[in-house]
Amino acid sequence: MYKLISKIVGVVALVISMQASHAAVATTTFLVTATVGSSCTATAADLDFGTYDPLSLIPATATTTVTVQCTLLSAYTLGLSAGTGSGATVAVRKMTKVADTLNYSLYQDATHLLVWGETIGTDTVAGVGTGLAIPHIVYGQIPAGQNVNTGIYNDTITVSVNY
Repeated sequence: MYKLISKIVGVVALVISMQASHAAVATTTFLVTATVGSSCTATAADLDFGTYDPLSLIPATATTTVTVQCTLLSAYTLGLSAGTGSGATVAVRKMTKVADTLNYSLYQDATHLLVWGETIGTDTVAGVGTGLAIPHIVYGQIPAGQNVNTGIYNDTITVSVNY
């Protein structure tokens, strides 16, 4: 019996010494990084004035929405080009039908006081990204009393988001 106990104690001592030899641990660390860059996207719906009546004394108005989505806290400015009509400016844009033109303007406000253009700090709209889509309403107006031919007039506006 003594031999058996001696062997058991020896095995236990051997196991304990093996565990003790593995008890030391070496550690290190590493850094985990990521860079989040500013990013923005824009979408726009078409602006349709419907049928313009040149004999009406009331300007034709319509609205559309430009939606901007930027990364959180990314500052941006939203600009609208003068369009593709020959001789157009941001103050007086021109829809065309062959050689005919129909003047119109785009505004930042419902009172039609703030022309919407593309010069940062002058006639663009500033915003800060939330990570969510932010809608911006564009207010369009065709001045009354333009003596123009019948037909379909159109123009193309480029939306620019600077961030």
